[in-house]
Amino acid sequence: MFTRKFGVEVEFTGITREEAAEAAADYLGSTAVFSGGYYKTYETRAPDGRVWKFTYDGSISCQKKEGRRTVYAGEDYSVEMVTPVLLYREDIDTLQGLARRLRRAGGFANKSCGLHIHLDGEAHTPRSIRNFINIIASHNDLFYKALQIAPERMRYCQKMDLWLVEQMNQAKPKTMKQVEDIWYEKYSGSRSGHYHSSRYHFLNLHSFFHGNHTVELRGFNGTLHAGKIRAYVVFALALNHQALTQKCARYHKVQEENEKFAMRVYLNRIGFIGDEFKSCREHLYKHLDGNAAWRYGSRENVRSHVNTHNTENGGNQL
Repeated sequence: MFTRKFGVEVEFTGITREEAAEAAADYLGSTAVFSGGYYKTYETRAPDGRVWKFTYDGSISCQKKEGRRTVYAGEDYSVEMVTPVLLYREDIDTLQGLARRLRRAGGFANKSCGLHIHLDGEAHTPRSIRNFINIIASHNDLFYKALQIAPERMRYCQKMDLWLVEQMNQAKPKTMKQVEDIWYEKYSGSRSGHYHSSRYHFLNLHSFFHGNHTVELRGFNGTLHAGKIRAYVVFALALNHQALTQKCARYHKVQEENEKFAMRVYLNRIGFIGDEFKSCREHLYKHLDGNAAWRYGSRENVRSHVNTHNTENGGNQL
């Protein structure tokens, strides 16, 4: 699971792109330079040669702090940190450390900000792509509630299109060309444009077909909370691993009365096991209803549930 390459785009505001690049350079032991271009980019080259970029993003509502007040700010305060290619075991500490440094420098994410994770698409096949689509679609409601996707961001992070799910499962494409044709079937115009409207979904395959050959997950609110960033990265890698390794993932809409328990069981199933990922699990079911430890809510009402079940089925009560 942790051998797959990935990259992260973290949107935030509160400080300028230049200030963000300088904070990153200070943390990495490097220097910040203005490379310009359409995205008005600042870059920091780490000692290992990899470049961390701080670019402009027009979707961000720019703000800054003045004393205790949060006020509107100019476009210099629109910041998207674009990481180089990363590996989890080797680079997660650096990513988290940078997030903490940027937060201390005054950066923060508001409701307009998102966090996007790009997963290396090299190992994917038509089967694994269809698996990924079914996994996300089956858990649409649970994932969106768990991740608390802000209404302001829904236009950039739509739920999986059930028409697409049905088409993929009916056609069972055997080639990537067939997968691509189904992905774009409902859209007119050129497929090659960077801002193609098909990209604005939790699972974005436009970047896979006409980008950097990555599968992008866009279903995360922007944050500079290091623990949340780690949780989101582990979650993305685990979903990717499930899509790649599961023989067949069918579409089945998850409906669970105890959301926290359902999420905990699912996370354990895809690799969130043990104390190492305890905080990651907690971040991902914090906003769900129910009880993570007991399927029926608590130790006390397990007996009540069993009694009710037995009575309804003509059995003896305990």
